[in-house]
Amino acid sequence: MMLEQMTEIAKQAGKFLKENEGNISRIDEKGSFTNLVTDIDKGSEKMIKDFIEKNFPGHGILAEESGASSPLSEYRWIIDPLDGTTNFTHSFPVYCVSIALELRGEVIAGVVYDPNFGELFSAEKGSGAYLNGKRLRVTSAATLEKALLATGFPYDVRHNPFNCIQHFEAFLLKAQAVRRLGSAALDICYVASGRLDGFWEVNLHPWDTAAATLITAEAGGKVTGFNGEKYSIYQRDIVLSNGVLHDQMLEVIKQNL
Repeated sequence: MMLEQMTEIAKQAGKFLKENEGNISRIDEKGSFTNLVTDIDKGSEKMIKDFIEKNFPGHGILAEESGASSPLSEYRWIIDPLDGTTNFTHSFPVYCVSIALELRGEVIAGVVYDPNFGELFSAEKGSGAYLNGKRLRVTSAATLEKALLATGFPYDVRHNPFNCIQHFEAFLLKAQAVRRLGSAALDICYVASGRLDGFWEVNLHPWDTAAATLITAEAGGKVTGFNGEKYSIYQRDIVLSNGVLHDQMLEVIKQNL
């Protein structure tokens, strides 16, 4: 039932984004001229929060723009109202809405909705991952030389956290190709759907990854940190793959840490 309601509000918020593309009235910078927030981000977030507060009163919420509320509840919703804001401000059609539900610290459900292609990625823990109702599975690519990878650069890329520039260069020389789309949630879901074979990034936040990592794990993918440790949505580094490529990706990163 919760997944149905998550789907409902994700689609409503996605429709709001699509209808307001090109109608931005305010763009602010969040600590960096490359880290943007618009009035549309905030409008989408308010729509989602209002829905949750009406239908699930007392549940906690962690949202990108308004931060965390901490009622005494075992449930917490993790919201990215617009993942890919820079793309959105340029009418570049790679952005999405991401909503996850956490129970006692564990993500149990998630949806990522792309309003440009009408694609809804979804998963419940233990029940598989789906794209518009069709079951998802990761690829079987076995070598980096045959792998299509993706990454993103953090807003503080000029400070080169975790040697992110060196990782990008190293993967360019090892993989078949590397893409940089500008929406971590969609990148991760593309691994789940078999469009990509792997993904890595640094300096991410829970709202970037909570829904999408569950979706990829439920599609048979593997998710860890840069050192191969069990992944938490509250850490900043992530390596995600079809599982077969994982050790090869970790080795490339290890050489550049």
